Amino acid sequence: MPQRLTLAVSQSHTLPTTSATLSALSSAAHSAARQGVHLLLFPEAYLGGYPRTCNFGAAVGSRSDEGREQFLAYFHHAVDLGDTPRGGGDEWVDRTLEVAKGRDYRGDGTREELEEVARETGVFLVVGVVERAGGSLYCSVVYVCPKEGCLGKRRKVMPTGSERLIWAQGSPSTLKAITTTIQGVKLTLAAAICWENYMPLLRYSLYSQNVNLYLAPTADARDTWLPLMRTIACESRAYVLSANQCVRRKHLPPWIRGSPSTKRSEHDQSATEDTAVAHTETSDEARTDKTRKSTFASPAEHQTMPKTPPIVPKNPSGVPTPSPLHIGSIPPDDQAASPAKQRKGRRRSSNLTQMPDNHFLALPGEASSAVEDTEPQKTTAPTQDEDDSKDDFVSRGGSCIVGPTGDVIAGPLWEAEDGGGLLIARDVDLEDCERGRLDLDVAGSYSRNDAFDLRVAGLDLNPPP
Repeated sequence: MPQRLTLAVSQSHTLPTTSATLSALSSAAHSAARQGVHLLLFPEAYLGGYPRTCNFGAAVGSRSDEGREQFLAYFHHAVDLGDTPRGGGDEWVDRTLEVAKGRDYRGDGTREELEEVARETGVFLVVGVVERAGGSLYCSVVYVCPKEGCLGKRRKVMPTGSERLIWAQGSPSTLKAITTTIQGVKLTLAAAICWENYMPLLRYSLYSQNVNLYLAPTADARDTWLPLMRTIACESRAYVLSANQCVRRKHLPPWIRGSPSTKRSEHDQSATEDTAVAHTETSDEARTDKTRKSTFASPAEHQTMPKTPPIVPKNPSGVPTPSPLHIGSIPPDDQAASPAKQRKGRRRSSNLTQMPDNHFLALPGEASSAVEDTEPQKTTAPTQDEDDSKDDFVSRGGSCIVGPTGDVIAGPLWEAEDGGGLLIARDVDLEDCERGRLDLDVAGSYSRNDAFDLRVAGLDLNPPP
């Protein structure tokens, strides 16, 4: 009997405030639920934000005061999930860590809001977050079950390049796979964040746990990313979901685009034309208990959420197609003719073509003859000319879904963005993972585990029960 589920990824970018981003997340989850999606993946650092182009005033041997102000703003925008710097592990999951007197929970309420969204929609959420614990920030992924709440959370063990200045290293014990059952289908899922996917031994630690759903939230929008996802799918014989943010320069927060000394209060209260979604909720500082007010407390507040993001409808015939359909609006002409598309060294975009049924087909555009040979603008501060080009893409997306034999079955979406985000979805049969292991099981019949042995500190590599 086929073990079918509908899996989806959200290509969405962080909004000016955490409350606005949580509202957009809720809107995306509700839209996904209406389309029958069972599991939805959001990009790396979706909550808290990926500080693309910001150098935090750092050079070898020196750090500037302006850079420290930028880090302060970023620190305040990170979410507090109530975990410890060392990582509470099962104690955090089971809510047995000590709670402050007079409080019902640890942290700022973000965990509780994510659990509420999952419970309301019935969608299993996997969300990339930047979390603060003690005085440090961690790039994390949280797994949120509609029935049981947070089943686990893992922290990036190897930040890339200048990410190491702002993000601490997570414990390898958090590479533990999560098991759950959705619609009678057993899932064993785990996440590798961004360039962790370039670490062969880390990948193998997930393969060893017999994952059939491999999640890869990322900030990498280079041409080399999709071939990596296809390789991982082929190696693991698992479905691979990858979600990236699609970001224009104007979407970057004011403390990156404007004066480095911009304070968080100024940022939270700003409502400029550059922002993708206007948000009118009360700022965190105005709340006396210093916790985030739930943005999902009443039906009236639901009505003020960002517009519902479009979603890719499932293929009714069950035959996968390499480019997904999605419902949405065609980008304005000024976006279609963005200077970012005209510069040399850029990759293909996704051209949106209107179909007779009012759907839009995302097809790859023309490829440039040149390819960028460096990671896209992760550490370089923007010049004045770049600031003037606010519609330029600083991250071009590339979200995709890949089948267990390496076939691309949805996406990738290039330069495709909407204020509330775009969803791509695919109906899949999880038994395809077992079919693929007829000739390749890299952690079993194809492993020669009598000759090769991998050990990971604090992590049991046996498949979870």
